[in-house]
Amino acid sequence: MNAGTDSGTAPRRRDARRNRELLVEAAHDVFREQGLEAPLDVIARRAGVGNATLYRHFPTRVALVDAVFREPLGDTMTAGEEARAATEAWTGLTGYLDAVFTVLATDRGTNDLMTTPLRGIDALDAVHAHNRRTLELLLDRGRSEGTVRPDVTAEDVLFALAALGRAVPALTTAAAPDAWRRPLALFLDSLRSSPTPPPLPSPALTPEQLGDVLGELGPHRSSGGPTA
Repeated sequence: MNAGTDSGTAPRRRDARRNRELLVEAAHDVFREQGLEAPLDVIARRAGVGNATLYRHFPTRVALVDAVFREPLGDTMTAGEEARAATEAWTGLTGYLDAVFTVLATDRGTNDLMTTPLRGIDALDAVHAHNRRTLELLLDRGRSEGTVRPDVTAEDVLFALAALGRAVPALTTAAAPDAWRRPLALFLDSLRSSPTPPPLPSPALTPEQLGDVLGELGPHRSSGGPTA
């Protein structure tokens, strides 16, 4: 009897592991496309399982988000470590923000995670703290090296980056995939102590594109569906 029970338990465990993997993969795709408020039943259907299976593995949305983004958030911290090790602070700062915004422009789930408050995710708390410390170190070094204006604070930068980051998906939808580079360059130039900033990348938005961008701004939500 015990042997029969054991032989039946192993396949069930393999099925459970596979269902969890399918759910995490599907959730990452759906969150990337629709943001963190995407309906959970859409994720279950994409994974090919029922809602009950999803809730058995992930009782809350926060638990699912944590499972999906723990590794990508680690990648952000790696980028921060590389920026801290840069020979010049300005090079580290611009390279770091380019890496972060490249992700924010293509992944609405990560954008939601990084630009809006979501409590209960230890990995997110860690990456926010690491991000802040990275910026503090680079700004301090930049002031010492004479490349960053002396009056800018980490709070100034974090606020502006959150606002700009929130707008990035609207830019990529209404204008062009790299349209976010221009406002980011403008913002970075505002931090410089140099009187002669370099030319701005990519063309300026047209009036029509600006109107489309403003229409796209707002929560990255899909229509309908549960949000719990």
